[in-house]
Amino acid sequence: MNTLLVKYTPREERSTSKKLLDAFRNEIKNSQIEVLDLCIDVPDMFDVESMSAYIHRNYLKENLSDEQKKVLKKMDVMTQQIKSADIVVVAFPMHNFSTPAPVKAWFDSVMLKGQTWDASDGKYFGLMEGKKALILVSTGGFYTKEPMINWEHAMSLAKLEFQFMGFSDIRAILNEGMNAGDPVQSENLGKSIDTVRKIAKEWYSN
Repeated sequence: MNTLLVKYTPREERSTSKKLLDAFRNEIKNSQIEVLDLCIDVPDMFDVESMSAYIHRNYLKENLSDEQKKVLKKMDVMTQQIKSADIVVVAFPMHNFSTPAPVKAWFDSVMLKGQTWDASDGKYFGLMEGKKALILVSTGGFYTKEPMINWEHAMSLAKLEFQFMGFSDIRAILNEGMNAGDPVQSENLGKSIDTVRKIAKEWYSN
């Protein structure tokens, strides 16, 4: 079994997203672990050259020049990472009600036609069947109740991305209220860590 841990935790040890990821990692058994730190290995974003190369290769099925292959290299490496993993865990904080830019860029990098999803007769389908994904998101406020219940676009977007790629088992934890102060912060973080551990024990029980 292979596990890919994708993290964007720029606050490092102060990051509650990192605490959740660490709790999961401590429960992993019998698995090869690969860590992708998006603060260090920042994903490429599509620009004019890479978008052109991607369309010509993945949609038009054309051969690329060496230069065109080069502009897609990082995306191809990250796509191979997710394809090689049986379990993918993504940990990040909510930024301005959605995913941080490097996390969205990572999803854009690995959601490549013909690699993690495809289409036929106008219908889309994922290619990642049988894989599992866990999304760990920390937020300062509360987004599962009014008045901000419709403001959450971080965890919901990440879930949609994995669904589109065809992941068979997708779990998500929204660790809310990290700006609320104690005892709310400690209580919510403790509950989230307990849930993380339960999921890890379930997935790595064999």
